[in-house]
Amino acid sequence: MARVPVSGQHKIEVPDAKGRPTTATLQLRFRRIHILPPIGKQKRYPALDLTVIHAFEAKKPRGRARIEWKLVTDLAVNSVRSAVEKLRWYAQRWKIELFHKVLKSGCRIEAARLRTAERLTKLIALFCILAWRIFWTTMIARTAPCAPTKAVLTETEVLLLDRTVRDRPSTPAAATLPRYLMKIACLGGYLARARDPPPGIIIMWRSWSRLTDMMLGADAMQPKCG
Repeated sequence: MARVPVSGQHKIEVPDAKGRPTTATLQLRFRRIHILPPIGKQKRYPALDLTVIHAFEAKKPRGRARIEWKLVTDLAVNSVRSAVEKLRWYAQRWKIELFHKVLKSGCRIEAARLRTAERLTKLIALFCILAWRIFWTTMIARTAPCAPTKAVLTETEVLLLDRTVRDRPSTPAAATLPRYLMKIACLGGYLARARDPPPGIIIMWRSWSRLTDMMLGADAMQPKCG
């Protein structure tokens, strides 16, 4: 692949060591190659025609490791546009992994004691909604600094957070969504120090679980008629 000329460039957004978004410019090479199976298995498996996509940064960036991807696919790649399409698929892998981590570790979906396919399907559908909400609120705090609180939180949740978690002197006065998501993270043990990276999904699912319990307690204390 080192002898293959660079065919184009592609820019992607990646987090640095502190979780802040940065832009990386990748050089693209791709080539169709003929791959033989191992010597001991050539009678059982045929040779394959595969495309190798090599995407790399020409210079080492500051604050993070240099990106160098070597992807192998059986799909045809005949242009830079087609290669970029495969890179975009691959660039979503970490989001998919985080989503499944919330399902497995946060929701503990594998510990379910249901045994029928119908019940498991309903449980997985419910947990997928919860996992998406946790993942989405973790990411939106980093990418939408001016988002309104009503996009995620109810008025009762905002009031409860204001009474429970005090604002720090460095906290912006504007009632934005990242400000209140930071308060939610503090419920799960996030210290919110100046050099701390943004809260991750483990902190967020722990925090949302505690906020849910607090909301149930606050609702139970409300006077009800009937």
